[in-house]
Amino acid sequence: MFLEQGIKPQNKFWLYLIGSVLIIIASFIGQIPFSAAVLYSSFVNKKAFPTDNAEVMQIFDPNITLFLVMISFAFAFAGVYYVIKYLHNQTLLSVTTSRKKVDWSRILFSFVVWSIFSALSFWVVYLRSPENFVWNFKLVPFLILVLIGILLIPIQTSTEEYVFRGYLMQGFANLAMNKWFPLLMTSLIFGSMHILNPEVTKMGYIIMVYYIGTGLFLGIITLMDEGMELALGFHAANNLVGAILVTSDWTVFQTYSIFKDMSEPSAGLDVILPIFVVYPILLFIFSKKYNWTNWKEKLTGKIAILESPN
Repeated sequence: MFLEQGIKPQNKFWLYLIGSVLIIIASFIGQIPFSAAVLYSSFVNKKAFPTDNAEVMQIFDPNITLFLVMISFAFAFAGVYYVIKYLHNQTLLSVTTSRKKVDWSRILFSFVVWSIFSALSFWVVYLRSPENFVWNFKLVPFLILVLIGILLIPIQTSTEEYVFRGYLMQGFANLAMNKWFPLLMTSLIFGSMHILNPEVTKMGYIIMVYYIGTGLFLGIITLMDEGMELALGFHAANNLVGAILVTSDWTVFQTYSIFKDMSEPSAGLDVILPIFVVYPILLFIFSKKYNWTNWKEKLTGKIAILESPN
């Protein structure tokens, strides 16, 4: 049982608060190379140190910016590992899945399904309004983007999954001793972490429905599947395919993607459709493939404390 693996007498909730702070500190340490690079650039070019996040993201070549930003997640992941191992005396596997080993076929299946769907969805949008997109492809920068993306974006997405669907999910389970509270809290916190994204400024707070809904979807598939594998594959596909396919001036990252979206963003079907149509379809696909049953108990039931053998 996935959540139950984190239920131990010594795993008091205050330890998760300490662990979260340590992970944040590790992430800040990982941001030092980017901050140092920005400071050096400001000094060399005799410009004031930028205080606006959008300005910071445009100082360097997009590939360099992506690389420097992704590095911080490698430090954060190291923080997650050491907090789990030394603060909670757990293995990384116990925060990943209830299975005896990580099921890579699940990660791959989820990755492929969402990659195909993302590509087809973009193609439909492109065919409906080709005037909103311009060809942005440049071979060498694109190949560098693909290399950086394949190496580092899965680290970024996996770090987020280990923090929210793994570490904090089990942490809130220790506090509430039920399943609905960890699911709800991690979804809300995951969504709130995106509130400073430029997409929120452009589209308004309605887009938070998408971010929180996505967190809820990832939490549901984690609890129903008794492990994070499907969430890991989905999240990696979502960010990697997005970075490679299309960029815009109003997203968090500007990349050397194949296309550039020139349209003015608005919150409409692109917010509602995934939450109320696409994600339920994915839940149906996953549930049929992996024979999910007993939904109410797995999503809202009480935590069954695992008894250690005498």
